[in-house]
Amino acid sequence: MKNKTVNEKKKISIINAIGYGFGQFSDTVAYQTFTFLTFTFYFSVVGLSVNFITIGFIIWAIWNSVNDPLLGTLSDRTSTRFGKRRPYIYIAIGPLCIILILLFLPPITLDLMITRIFFIVIIFLFEFFYTMFGVNSKSLFPEIFQDLEQRTKANTIRQVLNIIGLIFAFIFPTLFIPKLTEAKYFSNYGFTAVLIAIFIAIGLLIFIKFGIIERPEFSEDSKKAPSLLKSLKYSFRNKAFRTYIVAGLANWYIWQLLPTIVPLYGEFVLNIGEGQTILLGLLLGMAFISAAIFMFFWRWLIIKTGILKKGFMISMSIFILTLIPLLFISNIIIAFICFFLIGIGMSGSFMFIDLIIPAIIDYDELQTGVRREGGYFGINAFIVRLSTIFIFLSISLVFNSVGWKVFDPVGTTEQTILGLRSLMSIFPIIALILAIISMSRFPINKEKYREIQKEIEIIHDEKKKRIGIA
Repeated sequence: MKNKTVNEKKKISIINAIGYGFGQFSDTVAYQTFTFLTFTFYFSVVGLSVNFITIGFIIWAIWNSVNDPLLGTLSDRTSTRFGKRRPYIYIAIGPLCIILILLFLPPITLDLMITRIFFIVIIFLFEFFYTMFGVNSKSLFPEIFQDLEQRTKANTIRQVLNIIGLIFAFIFPTLFIPKLTEAKYFSNYGFTAVLIAIFIAIGLLIFIKFGIIERPEFSEDSKKAPSLLKSLKYSFRNKAFRTYIVAGLANWYIWQLLPTIVPLYGEFVLNIGEGQTILLGLLLGMAFISAAIFMFFWRWLIIKTGILKKGFMISMSIFILTLIPLLFISNIIIAFICFFLIGIGMSGSFMFIDLIIPAIIDYDELQTGVRREGGYFGINAFIVRLSTIFIFLSISLVFNSVGWKVFDPVGTTEQTILGLRSLMSIFPIIALILAIISMSRFPINKEKYREIQKEIEIIHDEKKKRIGIA
């Protein structure tokens, strides 16, 4: 098999962008299914305590502190006739689909210790193969699409498919699981996971066929790629990356916290009952439909003005304003309106984060002379998992405070409802405020980014000449 390569920007077609977007679709469906259902399933249906689940995810995140950067650096240092990203993508996709199914088929036993061990092992395996796929597929984005206009247009397609994946991940399970918190629907989870895995596999096949492109001028970079420790050192020395970390962590915290809590928020705050589970999916779907619509506004703004830093800060400010009502509402109709408004700021976060990381990688190439997408996306993957620690520490803090150490629907009180409201509103708002403060120190403004793009083109032309590409 020959590598699919590209020599000129103009050869990147809309088909390539759509094909790449389907990789994002499958990535999103896999991870958001994990996010949306895992906590509710193991807490409410299987019966593990919130404290054990929290400890499990803390151990999981510690493992990721090594696993994620290691896989990213390994990818940067790989050189095969198939490319450096493609082999890892091929290895990961089969196990990823199978493990997603097994995640919702824990052993049925009276011995909770067996279930606990299974829980720890399965989330570790899911993470390993998800990261192997995710780091390598995401690392292709700044390599395939190389200037701001090209990246913005491709990212619009990518984010629309990302949002379709989000809608799918949150609505599809509710078609087959009448009530997410009922133990009698245990088998429905496994059946649903099988169907979801099939859709993930279809998206990945489209991605493999049309979306994987590796540029030959970067093929020699693997020989100069630094070791894991040096890669971490170079990355954290990059001021742009350091300031991004807080914003990235905060946004991923929110993107995962909201869908994790929505099943309980919907049932106990909005009074969504048995047989109405689809309303939970539609509620989240409303936010993502709105995000898809407003994606085109943010796309226009970026292409028209070239702003990344200020645009990201504006989108997060809007996000804060739209989260405030979740602290007070109890009516499902008003909730749908609120979630639609949430999509405005959320779509900006989706768009800007995936353009800011490539800008950081470009800036790093000027400093080191090497493309290190894997190293950066590996650390970014760890940031995503680190957000999970903060999510479950937040949930554990609130649930222990309101008497929900173990799921008890009968023992729901006003304190419980206030706790759920705060997790949907106060905690995310605090995270976004910290993100805005951090991004205010981001050193790559509009003018700086234009300078980076000019210098990076010169470097890429030199790399092409070294391997005989005119």
